[in-house]
Amino acid sequence: MAFNRRDGEYRSKEKANFIYGIHSITEAIDAGREIDKIFIQNGLGGELIVNLKRKLKDHDIVYNGVPIETLNRITRSNHQGAIAYISEINYFNVEDILPQLFEEGQVPFFLILDRITDVRNFGAICRTAYSAGIDAIIVPFKGGAPASADAVKTSAGALSKIKVCRSPNLKYIINFLKESGVQIIACTEKSEKMYTSMDFTKPTAIIMGSEEDGVSAEYLRLCDSRAMIPMIGDLGSLNVSVATGIILYELVRQRIG
Repeated sequence: MAFNRRDGEYRSKEKANFIYGIHSITEAIDAGREIDKIFIQNGLGGELIVNLKRKLKDHDIVYNGVPIETLNRITRSNHQGAIAYISEINYFNVEDILPQLFEEGQVPFFLILDRITDVRNFGAICRTAYSAGIDAIIVPFKGGAPASADAVKTSAGALSKIKVCRSPNLKYIINFLKESGVQIIACTEKSEKMYTSMDFTKPTAIIMGSEEDGVSAEYLRLCDSRAMIPMIGDLGSLNVSVATGIILYELVRQRIG
């Protein structure tokens, strides 16, 4: 159900799930609402916007500076130079999940998504990942598909059940996992090693790259191994959700075999 505020409103799921106005965004953060992304007008000053930016920093929420035209395309209401999209899910911290898995005697299994921007791909990946029994999906705070109602629908509800961890610094998370004994494997065509040659029975985090250019070069350098999926045709690459399904179920095959 939607409800109105003095300078903003929460929208129903049938509409875009965003709020606008500095007071509404501040109240949402104070109430513990999960924020997917925030747009703030470039060059905007004043005490209210300064306080909002300080609150965002305190809560490790990254915002995007945009021209006013971008905000006006989202809503013509009095947005006060700030619009925030509310997440459909609650996020977790991988730093909390990993120690618990080790304490329970589990072999951790994570999936890292590097700039997967298509909502349908994101939802399909979450559906496969949940079915494959992964412990958590790790996504960047900025540059990834939002956990929107469309993503939840595409995932057939899996996005509401699986743990999703969000970080402003994937490099830090990758190094944290490595230092904790988790091997990092990138799925990339920039490898001569078949994905079936990987040992997925160890604690593992698999990185899947963006639809445009794959896994970032920075993350490739941090990986312990690179795995490729062979292709007979000449298309060059698979859809990222399809590729994710292939490599995740090799991991499942090894772990239940």
